[in-house]
Amino acid sequence: MADIVTNHKGRRDYHVLETFEAGIVLHGTEVKSLRAGKGQISDAFARVEKDAVWLYNVHIDEYSHGNLQNHVPKAPRKLLLHKSEIRKLFELASVKGNALIPLAFYWKNGKVKVSLAVGKGKQQYDKREDLKKRDADRELKRATMRRH
Repeated sequence: MADIVTNHKGRRDYHVLETFEAGIVLHGTEVKSLRAGKGQISDAFARVEKDAVWLYNVHIDEYSHGNLQNHVPKAPRKLLLHKSEIRKLFELASVKGNALIPLAFYWKNGKVKVSLAVGKGKQQYDKREDLKKRDADRELKRATMRRH
């Protein structure tokens, strides 16, 4: 499972409560552009609208060898999920403070998949705690490496 694009802000700015794997509806030029690594999802989010989940603010560059039928870079894209998953996402997203955020695009059996997370926004002090914990772990690893 090699990531095509990752959302580094996703885990930094949100406490991830639950993740879902979803398919995504793409045009041919979008897939070719993603194969070339020309995508960005750092500002992306998802919404449940009329029994469907839509992904917004995903930027997939136009394919360099595309023609007049090239895709729109920031078009909303439909996610493919089972109805039970959509209902569960709707319930979780309707809670105040929760958001649907894509964590990564990746390949699975030749298809582009999206790792979609339900996240609760972190406060500034939560982010500082994560940094302190990461620094402490790094110092511990350095100390054990010096000892050996």
